[in-house]
Amino acid sequence: MADINELLPSLPVGLFQADREGRVTAANAAFGALVLGTGGSAVGMPPWSNAHPGDRATAELAWRRATEGDGDIQVEFRVWHGEGRMTWVRIDATAVRDITGRISGYAGSALDHTEHVAQTLLLDRLEGVVGATDDAVIILDRNGSPVYTNAAARRMFGVEAEIDLVRDPAARGLLQAIRDQVPREVMHASATSQWSGEVGFRGPDGLERTLDVDLVMHRSADGIVEYWGGVARDITATKHLQSELTRQANHDPLTGLPNRLLLLRTAADALDGIRGTRNNAAILFMDVDRLKDVNDTVGHEVGDALLTQVATRIMHATRPSDVVARIGGDEFVVLCDGGIDEHTALDLAERIRHSLSGRIMLNGVEIELSVSIGVAVASPHHIEGMSASEAAVDLLRNADIAMYQAKRRGRSRSELYTDAMRAESRKHKELGGELERALAAGQLRLAYQPIISTHSSRIAGAEALLRWDHPERGTLLPAQFLHLAEESGAIVPIGDWVTRQACLDTRAWLDAGLVDRSFSVHINVAARQLAEGTFVERVLATVRQMELSPHQLTFDFDEDTLNDQQPGSLRSLQALRRFGVQLALDSFGTGISSLTALRTCEADVLKLDGTVARMLGTSGDDDPIVRAIIQLAHALDMQVVAEWVTSADQLRRLRVLGCDLVQGHLLGEPTPADLFASRARR
Repeated sequence: MADINELLPSLPVGLFQADREGRVTAANAAFGALVLGTGGSAVGMPPWSNAHPGDRATAELAWRRATEGDGDIQVEFRVWHGEGRMTWVRIDATAVRDITGRISGYAGSALDHTEHVAQTLLLDRLEGVVGATDDAVIILDRNGSPVYTNAAARRMFGVEAEIDLVRDPAARGLLQAIRDQVPREVMHASATSQWSGEVGFRGPDGLERTLDVDLVMHRSADGIVEYWGGVARDITATKHLQSELTRQANHDPLTGLPNRLLLLRTAADALDGIRGTRNNAAILFMDVDRLKDVNDTVGHEVGDALLTQVATRIMHATRPSDVVARIGGDEFVVLCDGGIDEHTALDLAERIRHSLSGRIMLNGVEIELSVSIGVAVASPHHIEGMSASEAAVDLLRNADIAMYQAKRRGRSRSELYTDAMRAESRKHKELGGELERALAAGQLRLAYQPIISTHSSRIAGAEALLRWDHPERGTLLPAQFLHLAEESGAIVPIGDWVTRQACLDTRAWLDAGLVDRSFSVHINVAARQLAEGTFVERVLATVRQMELSPHQLTFDFDEDTLNDQQPGSLRSLQALRRFGVQLALDSFGTGISSLTALRTCEADVLKLDGTVARMLGTSGDDDPIVRAIIQLAHALDMQVVAEWVTSADQLRRLRVLGCDLVQGHLLGEPTPADLFASRARR
């Protein structure tokens, strides 16, 4: 056997000889440095003597199995080198035979296999990740033959093996579609390039699909394509979902009509289209009369059926080019584009109104249907200097103003927007702006109307009524400006001021001994105030600051406040009552669902609207409705306040029927705080 020292001892490859048991009999320096991690000699020891403890037994077992079979030997193990560095070593050995053919030992080499193991491990991990993904991964050579495909790619094409992709027509079609869609700049680039896009693809099931493709074309240094491939993910369901979400975002879910967002966008496009022409655009704004009454009396299911019926009738009454939209609960809009004028728009509005007038039967319930319609027409002159979106909003607002004019004039009619309405709308806005400054200017004040006990005739409370001393228009009542405050949000600071001022005046009357500790001041509260997150805390802070008992403050609210759908309104009322503040259900008897209101929110006081008890004392007969309401309130542990008491007979009948408290012009006009104090003193 040749001596190892004769086999190029300076060769960087580790060479060795070993006996049948695996003990090294000779080795060069490179072998010792690699398998021992030092420059020492490995003679007399097996090559894996310095291996990682976890690899020694495996290496020895592999050597023994190989020697038993008289085959070539291949063993891998790890060796720790200096500074915590670990090297993978691969031993390859071949049997050496004597002249009789018997194996006398082994000769072989040792190679640093670290990089190869790392690459193999990385490839295994990549294969594990790529193989598990639902995205299709495809790598093709320069001729288009598959080099690698993962399971998702094969499932996408409905084939079993990579080679089948070459013959599969669906796969060939997709690859050709990608080639055709990739920009020519990418296809003809001289360096590696990338492209991302969407590609249509008909799958093996015959269905059209959309794939999101990320493609890489890898080129050599001389610009020749070496391979190309990428990732394709099926986004068909996502595209369908996006399309459905877009449709839902732009359409009303009940009727399927365009909603406000889509209407304004379409109107903006239409108004842009009439610039520089003689054409006009028009909007018909219609509101279903008394829809709330339908919902309250026969239920929202019938109300929804009514809205669906309205949508169908409007579409049948309009022209094919008109756009019909539902932009609110009971609000529908028709956008008319092109050759239309005021006369034609009004004729169309009347045709729609007639189609929506009369009695109809829905779910076995007969309903009286009518609508109020406002019409606004825009010409190129009207939209000069405005953006398309601004003009669309302005046109819709004008039609809305005209619709409210139709409602004020008796409902079930059509009104055309005019310059007079524009002026009125401008005054409306100006008054709203002045109201926001009125509080800081000290133009607001309170007037107090006494609430009298029918049993003792004492002043049991007072209702604080807001007044606006306008510098030009004189004294304005709440009905003339409070809706402006609710629209703008000014009702919140104004309401805080009313609460503080009423508590301040009550404190002064208590200190002067003009009222007793059972006295309670009544303050009207709006849904916008109750919806404020800190409203309850602000009220209680004011009560504590004025050193009042919570029961000396009563908040009056009506059914509209409960039905306003403002989040937090009912929670605020319930929280106030828990802290001792009294609640009064105002104007009881005028709403459709008064009994429902009693169940929805518990109250301490029921304020009987004056229209309910106005006939008391005139016929000599007890009004059974008033008697029933008073008995119901007392059964619920509520006091009853009768409003608008104007005659002695009415007062007498209320006292006989058991009404607890009364207020009205017969008992006292609303007066400022100082005059109220004088009356209380008398």
